[in-house]
Amino acid sequence: MNNKTNAVPSSESNRTARGGKSVYGACIGVLMLDTDFPRIPGDIGNTLTWPFPMLFRVVRGATGQKAINDRAPEALQAFIAAGKELVADGADGLATSCGFLTLYQDELAAACGVPVAASSLMQVPMVERLLPPGKRAGILTINSTYLTPDHLAAAGIAPDTPIMGCEAGPEFSQFTRRKNQFIDCVQAEHDMLDAGAKLIRHHPDVGAIVLECTNMPPFAAALSAHISLPVYSIYSLLSWFQAGLSPRCFGPPGSAQ
Repeated sequence: MNNKTNAVPSSESNRTARGGKSVYGACIGVLMLDTDFPRIPGDIGNTLTWPFPMLFRVVRGATGQKAINDRAPEALQAFIAAGKELVADGADGLATSCGFLTLYQDELAAACGVPVAASSLMQVPMVERLLPPGKRAGILTINSTYLTPDHLAAAGIAPDTPIMGCEAGPEFSQFTRRKNQFIDCVQAEHDMLDAGAKLIRHHPDVGAIVLECTNMPPFAAALSAHISLPVYSIYSLLSWFQAGLSPRCFGPPGSAQ
């Protein structure tokens, strides 16, 4: 892992800064699918989403069709190459722009040599540990037909975990594939609220929802209010990830009370 320069010296006599990077101050590097649909604030690919600096690298040619539907071997190699470039630039950890890329978790971490948070789905086992007895986590995904047992296994998720997709709605599952690039945000939100409510109706033991899709966080607050349950997303995962890669400094211990 690259040396950092954000550590505060333990005394005024020690102010040595260390190098080893090209870019400083951005710990997480995000590997982006090669897409051109709108990414509104809250989406992983909108820089306004994040309260801390992030590095981004578009993996050219790695479309959703190749990386997700076809699982083309060359797509994984392209992600590894781009991940190594981000680490060389200064990233201390890597993430991806699609929850289905949980399948790349182990290979990315092994090849790039830094911590990797490949998918929001990684939160499901932890969220279940937070819940009271008799409650479990459910997953809301862009399309349930794409979320296979392989994806669940890669994220350490129980195979009987409740899953609901947004494919029944006219907007959320469609805008990423639309050639004339726009998103009807009102309808997309309705699609998510409907799918989330349906998940709870079918599985009343669900005590929290994890959003698979990195396009979903703009609507997470509305969903949480609608179903009166906690909602976790790529935003919550990477906020936690960042907190470990660059822990908050409270100043020299005992300096202020």
